[in-house]
Amino acid sequence: MEQMTIGQVAEAAGVGVETVRFYHQRKLLALPSARRGAFRVYQEEHADRIRFIKRAQELGFTLKEVQDLLKLNDGTGHREARALARAKLEEVERKLKDLQRMRRTLTALLDECARTGAASPCPIIHLHT
Repeated sequence: MEQMTIGQVAEAAGVGVETVRFYHQRKLLALPSARRGAFRVYQEEHADRIRFIKRAQELGFTLKEVQDLLKLNDGTGHREARALARAKLEEVERKLKDLQRMRRTLTALLDECARTGAASPCPIIHLHT
């Protein structure tokens, strides 16, 4: 089992040392108990957990939601994990609908702006009363 310093575990997980410390503060990552001299000793499991946290964040989970997912990591939390993932997917779907609506509106404004020419007020910035 490879032993690592905080810098080495951070590098192995693809994050900075401050991220590891932040995860300790947020109770997402336990402090290793063993010490080698003045340094705490990390294992590969710590790097795996950090990578999981980052991957969950990339999927849009908040740190609180990540903490909830980590609590389910005993192998019995499939139903709860699915419920959390389903709720996140519904949130993503709502955001996509909002983004698509914004895209349609901006596209229409750009098209209208191109049609009206410089002699008319620009529909993008024209204040309607």
